[in-house]
Amino acid sequence: MRLVVARCEVRYTGRLDALLPMALRLIMLKSDGSVLVHADTGGYKPQNWMTPPTVVEESEDRIVVRKRAGATEDRLDIVIEEVLSDVTHDMGEAAALEKDGVEAHLQELLADAPEWCGEGFRLVRREWPTDIGPVDLMCRDDEDGWVAVEVKRVATIEAVEQLTRYLERICRDPAMAGCRGVLVAQTIKPQARVLAEARGFACVEVDLGVLRGEREPELTLFA
Repeated sequence: MRLVVARCEVRYTGRLDALLPMALRLIMLKSDGSVLVHADTGGYKPQNWMTPPTVVEESEDRIVVRKRAGATEDRLDIVIEEVLSDVTHDMGEAAALEKDGVEAHLQELLADAPEWCGEGFRLVRREWPTDIGPVDLMCRDDEDGWVAVEVKRVATIEAVEQLTRYLERICRDPAMAGCRGVLVAQTIKPQARVLAEARGFACVEVDLGVLRGEREPELTLFA
């Protein structure tokens, strides 16, 4: 991870335009391609950011971050007036966030019974590798199509963004260009469901007790 403290102006162009005037800020450039711009106020949220995959271009007084977004391009243009600090740290693989026990157990149970993720699903592999991290479950559906399944205990907007990043990498392979996404969790936050469905992902809530065989699933009556 690279941390740059600099007096800079930040201009975002893409789906909308935004300008942060010249001020002292922290610029975080992560190894996965994420770029975040923080101020010393405003809590934990960055003032602006770009999620991977990105292209980062640097010159003496400028950092330009670009990302394709459909037919358009998102662009973060950081004009640097003065650099106070510029350090890089090797965080190592151990810095990655591990799944909590419930989430890991959910993944194991769903791998044994992938039909809970979608009708006719069959497991191809757990922890399907991509160059930005593994997808929890890679399945085939009843029409032999590829399906990437992301498993969470509680699914938030970040889970949707994570699945989006995985699919962007997976679909670069022409043989898997039609891969679709499914978000599976015990609880899916309403905002996450709206975003997931807007991006064409299916959302499935599962009951850990039912998966374990501790109780019967609730029956749903259809008119």
